[in-house]
Amino acid sequence: MLGSFIARGAASCKRLSQPTLRQVLCSPFGTGPRQDAGTIYELRTYDIKPAKTKEFLELVNRDIHIRMAHSEMVGFWMAELGSMNKAFHIWKYDNFAHRAAARKVVVSDREWQGKLSAILPLLKKQDMEIAYLVPWCELGTPPKEGVYELVTYQQKPGGPALWGQSFKAAIDAHVSTRYAKLIGVFHTEYGLLNTVHVLWWHESPDSRAAGRHRAHEDARVVAAVRESVQFLESQRNMLLIPAPFSPLK
Repeated sequence: MLGSFIARGAASCKRLSQPTLRQVLCSPFGTGPRQDAGTIYELRTYDIKPAKTKEFLELVNRDIHIRMAHSEMVGFWMAELGSMNKAFHIWKYDNFAHRAAARKVVVSDREWQGKLSAILPLLKKQDMEIAYLVPWCELGTPPKEGVYELVTYQQKPGGPALWGQSFKAAIDAHVSTRYAKLIGVFHTEYGLLNTVHVLWWHESPDSRAAGRHRAHEDARVVAAVRESVQFLESQRNMLLIPAPFSPLK
């Protein structure tokens, strides 16, 4: 598979503090493979008015099936820790033309637009990003129901040629500890650039806490993080609870 080929090629690159031409050629985030694959993901974040979260979730739970008939929802979550009154959802499209066609149908769907008119007044703010799933990561499936952690990394300007190799090494080190299930690594194409969203599955908040404690004592994780943090500008996370209708539970 193309992703495996890229991963093998990336592994052959030397990890250096400054990028070289070889690192650029071997970057595991290379734009070509992502764009050849075509699939894009729309990441939406809604800030809900205080005291309106319950009403928002009830309305969406009742009516979202109308919207889901037009394109594939990957998951829909509500923030539990790390933020408040926030909904996060991911939609999948074959390419930009597919998204444009789906949006056209959604806008012309009178039933959905009618339902949406009751939902929108409950929101304070809407944010949308378009991202690719990085070529060395396939969209994962959780082993059972649980909670999710969305970790957002704002990397230094320069793109994957600068920080892609060390970032992948840090993610791989965390995966090797087996305290969490990697669901997806999304690199923004539209929105705030040099942003990477990493979605993890955990059995529970307590299992996540215990796993993080073990990871922080793992020499492989410590070494990989020390290498990658030099390219990091900021990071934040949220613990997410899947909505009843979310495909990813």
